[in-house]
Amino acid sequence: MSTQTKRPKRDLRPALVFLTGDLLAVPIPLEREEVIIGRALEADVRVNDTRISRRHARITAVTDENTGETAYLLEDLGSSNGTLLNGEKISEETLHNGDKIALGEHILRFELLDEIDREYQHQIRRLLAHDDLTGLLSSRSFFSELRREASRAKQSDLPFCVLMMDIDHFKNVNDTYGHLTGSKTIEEIGMCIMSILRNGDAASRFGGEEFAAFLLEAEMNQAMVAAERIRKTIERQPFSVIRQGRPSGIHHITMSIGVASFPQDSEDPIELVEMADSALYKAKRLGRNKVCAYRDLTDEELSRPLPPRES
Repeated sequence: MSTQTKRPKRDLRPALVFLTGDLLAVPIPLEREEVIIGRALEADVRVNDTRISRRHARITAVTDENTGETAYLLEDLGSSNGTLLNGEKISEETLHNGDKIALGEHILRFELLDEIDREYQHQIRRLLAHDDLTGLLSSRSFFSELRREASRAKQSDLPFCVLMMDIDHFKNVNDTYGHLTGSKTIEEIGMCIMSILRNGDAASRFGGEEFAAFLLEAEMNQAMVAAERIRKTIERQPFSVIRQGRPSGIHHITMSIGVASFPQDSEDPIELVEMADSALYKAKRLGRNKVCAYRDLTDEELSRPLPPRES
């Protein structure tokens, strides 16, 4: 007669996982007894969605004194557009594993995750949010973070700056040394950028040979100093030449950078990126390997349409 071994109890912890939107696949642990979901900066789970109220819904942990079991209660906080649970509008309901919550344009799933589940969700999010080659943010994640930073900066009356960066004559690297060297160069440039930025600043690979960054609580003069430091670092850095899958020498390359400032140049995050891009084009026109600020562009330069991207 065999005896059945009792399985150890799994360490299940509650979380919300975004199924749509900028925070796709992000698991949000529900570690507090009360969690507010909404558009307000002070919300515990902040969702950038105009159809979501500032304080839209609340999840409360309720523990039974007799059994010690914890239930999670979802409550609508009088939101303008309502809270849906599994497709039905609710005022207050108990959540169960796998339930889907719809708020505005966003859908979240309530899950009880063990340690393996939590690590899996973390890895999925990392793959979706970051560029495989450089480890920097993807362009989509960068815009998501930038919008959040713009909202925070408006609320707190703090400045920040956006940098747009493009490798000069990158096509020559691929043509001369091959695409393996080109990929290695992009990877090493990502490392150079991250070594210069401070904790809290964000950098992204936009695709191809273009990069972007925003610098928290930075005035234009501080951003210009940081941009010039990046430019000089790239200019002096020996980049690897790869042949037959192995390092076999070095080459050099330069980078052009454009800078725009919040709130002086614009308070709109997308417009800031476009402004920094315009300044980047001026740096290219001036001979490349330069840093230019949007505010220094002339009226004639501002009226010119942006040409097709050229390294």
